[in-house]
Amino acid sequence: MKLYPLKFNTIYKDKIWGGQKIKNVLGKDFAPLPNCGETWEVSGVEGNISVVSQGPLQQKDLKSLIQEYKGELVGERVYKKFQDDFPLLIKFIDANDDLSIQVHPDDNLAKARHNSFGKTEMWYVMQADEGSSLISGFNKTLTKEEYLEAFNAGKLTSILNREDVSTDDVFFLPAGRVHTIGKGLMIAEIQQTSDITYRIYDFDRKDAEGNTRELHVEEALDAIDYNCYPEYKTKYSDESNQAVQLVKSDYFETNKIVLNSELERDFANLDSFVIYICLEGSGEITFEGGITNISMGDSILVPASIKNYKLSASPSLKLLETYVP
Repeated sequence: MKLYPLKFNTIYKDKIWGGQKIKNVLGKDFAPLPNCGETWEVSGVEGNISVVSQGPLQQKDLKSLIQEYKGELVGERVYKKFQDDFPLLIKFIDANDDLSIQVHPDDNLAKARHNSFGKTEMWYVMQADEGSSLISGFNKTLTKEEYLEAFNAGKLTSILNREDVSTDDVFFLPAGRVHTIGKGLMIAEIQQTSDITYRIYDFDRKDAEGNTRELHVEEALDAIDYNCYPEYKTKYSDESNQAVQLVKSDYFETNKIVLNSELERDFANLDSFVIYICLEGSGEITFEGGITNISMGDSILVPASIKNYKLSASPSLKLLETYVP
């Protein structure tokens, strides 16, 4: 069976902080869940492996496809490094309330503790309610002891860097950066394949049964990057009908593409799959062998074996394009 651009069934996650934007903005029906905090659009996480939703490979799951097609699907170099594990996880997040303040371990710590990858991630703000904000990193460089002193005194939020947020803002969050997504934000997230989160503080929230969520205060201490950085928000300039680089990291590179016509993509020199996340509008991916439609809320995996194709908008299209460098 010849590979083609793949769409997957959405995996829905209800969360204590989730809302209704996944349905009301993205048009994804998460019934019978009461809310939806996040959707997993392309996932190789055990227990949550994506299943193809269209075409001849419909009902096949991502892991079995990697086992069958190997480098033809993910890229020879990617397959050699990750074998049957898919290296990225693509999500949409609707924060109807603040998420917990948390941190993710890097590869070394995650491997030692959980036999897992670490979790470096990025956020693209698809929609922001007026007055929305988020936390990324510290507002001053700290020692572990200074951090603990503030934490134990109930002053954690006073040492954290809070950013006002608008639609189209971008944040890159390397493993080790303390963070939280604030109330009123809908975000597209690209991350390493990992579900390891150390929850530091959860605003003393209780679930429907009156229980507080587990915290990982001690585990987080060795994971945290205590440095302060001059910039936490990614600076970029929108350019029409070309790929604008947002993130360049060891784990993924991500471009933004705003289209009102056509754009040829040539990945002859890239040994990786490419994923397109549709933020707005609709259009087509035209490749040798067919056409795949793409519209807001879609995430489409273009196999590594498809090197040349054309993106077209009808009439406009806003995409994230991401791959493994």
